[in-house]
Amino acid sequence: MKIRNLALLSIFLFSCRDSDETIKPSIESITQSVYSSGFLKSKDQYQAYASVSGIVKQVFVIEGDTVKKGDAILIVSNEVQKLNEENAWIVSDFNALSSNQGKLNEAASLIEFTGNKMRNDSALFYRQKNLWGQEIGTKVELEQRELALQNSKNTYNSALIRYNDLKRQLNFAASQARKNLSISQALASDYTLKSEIDGIVYNIYKLKGEIVSPQTSVAVIGAADKFILEMQVDENDILMIRNGQKVVVNLDSYKGKVFEAMVTRINPLMNERNKTFMVEAEFIKRPERIYPNITFEANIVIQEKSGVLLIPRSYLLKDSLVIKSNGDTVVVKTGLKDYQKVEILNGINKDDELLKPVQ
Repeated sequence: MKIRNLALLSIFLFSCRDSDETIKPSIESITQSVYSSGFLKSKDQYQAYASVSGIVKQVFVIEGDTVKKGDAILIVSNEVQKLNEENAWIVSDFNALSSNQGKLNEAASLIEFTGNKMRNDSALFYRQKNLWGQEIGTKVELEQRELALQNSKNTYNSALIRYNDLKRQLNFAASQARKNLSISQALASDYTLKSEIDGIVYNIYKLKGEIVSPQTSVAVIGAADKFILEMQVDENDILMIRNGQKVVVNLDSYKGKVFEAMVTRINPLMNERNKTFMVEAEFIKRPERIYPNITFEANIVIQEKSGVLLIPRSYLLKDSLVIKSNGDTVVVKTGLKDYQKVEILNGINKDDELLKPVQ
């Protein structure tokens, strides 16, 4: 029954074919690839945002300027913050240990004075005690000397405690003032937007006098000489993509020219809206002049074969049949396919003449 069906199909196709269009299989190379399109992006490209809200006081760069990491892009005006920083300087200076050294010197002098008095009272006490041992003097005098020594010790210890407390309080006040100054300076630095990388300013969205906020991008900055090709690959093809695969690139800005790149990164999270994955590639040898957001078409090379038997895809019917010039329909086994040709693994040879079926 199967042979009969093939025979009937052969008669039908033979009657419907274009008798003039015949070919013989060729021995050539074939490449299987995955098509993609996308945009160029400068490496490390990012949208710069101001950390605070305010009015742009000054813009230091224009589009196309080269910047170093830490260079100022623009500054946001805020007089209140400026006054807060000045006040923090005043408080820090007032509470600095150098400004309060007099208080510490006074407390140290009190320690020295009470220490001398304690040593003197100690000497008087032991002298009186020795006299009492020789039955010279009175018990009352001895007790008075002992009481004086005890008072001197208490006064000396109190002076030590007051000095240490004062020093700890001054250190705390100075440290707190320095910290508040650092916070104020950090807040002040937030009003200056600085570049995060060495690169080029590709765009400035705000001018002097305009309002900025942390929710609005104010600039686009990226690397000057390194670019990434961002490609959208369909979920049906993503399992065939690997890092290191060759990418053949056609840039819309360079009509008729082909460039080579290499897959460098596959984003593992699928975009649920368009069912694609982000795949990145970098040029092996980049064009002389390119810019971010240039569009391109690309073919990610999955597999290449040379010296294989190929026929045009238009000569293949139902993915597994070909028609010989004598009208016979033959089942073939196919291999790699590109947009124009298909590899034939078995079923025909290079000497077979094939008819093009009417599609």
